[in-house]
Amino acid sequence: SLKVEAVHGEDIRTREAMRTTVFDYIERDYNTRRHHSAPGYTNPVSFELAHAA
Repeated sequence: SLKVEAVHGEDIRTREAMRTTVFDYIERDYNTRRHHSAPGYTNPVSFELAHAA
């Protein structure tokens, strides 16, 4: 989960630090690893590699 993977153990003292931590996690980790239903349940990196021209 987001709490376990991105936030737990981090020293987050401000709202901006939390926003940055969550944004970085979503952009770098979550969206590239998680499987998405639209492209046949593959993750975005695998989908792009399979469909590269």
